Amino acid sequence: MSVRELVVLGTASQVPTRHRNHNGYLLRWDAEGLLFDPGEGTQRQMLRAGVAAHDLNRICVTHFHGDHSLGLAGVIQRINLDQVPHEITAHYPASGQHFFERLRYATAYRENVALTEAPVGGGTGLITLARTGAYTLEAHLLSHPVESYGYRLTEHDGRRMIPERLAAHGIAGPDVGRLQREGELRGVTLDEVSEERRGQRFAFVMDTRLCEGVHALADGCDMLVIESTFLDEDERLALDHGHLTAGQAARAARDAGVRHLVLTHFSQRYPDPGEFERQARAAGFDAELTVASDLLRVPVPKRRP
Repeated sequence: MSVRELVVLGTASQVPTRHRNHNGYLLRWDAEGLLFDPGEGTQRQMLRAGVAAHDLNRICVTHFHGDHSLGLAGVIQRINLDQVPHEITAHYPASGQHFFERLRYATAYRENVALTEAPVGGGTGLITLARTGAYTLEAHLLSHPVESYGYRLTEHDGRRMIPERLAAHGIAGPDVGRLQREGELRGVTLDEVSEERRGQRFAFVMDTRLCEGVHALADGCDMLVIESTFLDEDERLALDHGHLTAGQAARAARDAGVRHLVLTHFSQRYPDPGEFERQARAAGFDAELTVASDLLRVPVPKRRP
């Protein structure tokens, strides 16, 4: 059965707390798993969340600050220890190649798994990283003191067959597949018995100020996972350190038509996580909203009818 959900492994910014691990997020997308920003302790959080190294197909690092990347060493070594049989691809800023290599080879271990390095850089706007049979993975430069990229997964558009129209034309069984492949059957076109099915969209936006990249990545997303390190009263601090407030993240999501907003990457200075939701609602975001906590599972919204 296809599963599309976000598994939250950690939600702390800069330093972990008693209740929040460093960052880590797994997107289950049907048969694939995309691990975003594995901070320190991610391997243990995977164990607690029931996520195995075999579940991983891609690792996507937004930037090389420690709370987003120190867990790479452990995760990569676990992939090799468990002898994952399939190829795993790692995406990360090309400018941080030396950091990636240091983390990949931080200690001695037996390397026996194909880990493909696919660094990001050298483009403007949305940069295509991969195009599979199921989705396109893109990245966009963000605004942070070190080079940082957000990621966006877009399912290919398809078509939904309408049973009533098929029955009206006497089309059933293997003929449905033939019509889908050939586009026409006995004078009946595919457009007559189906409708466009818009592909689902997911975006992951970490450390950044408001910028073009935030809006481009969030546009029309079914789920947006986005940092909201600060509350609105500390907007000056957010700007100085290259981060967003809860209100800024919520307004960006509202303007982009996001269906489910997931706020995360919280500063340890705030004891009440509920305040992030209150400020996001005050900013005018009225769709589904989740204030992330460690080990939470958040389903990707079902397709629009």
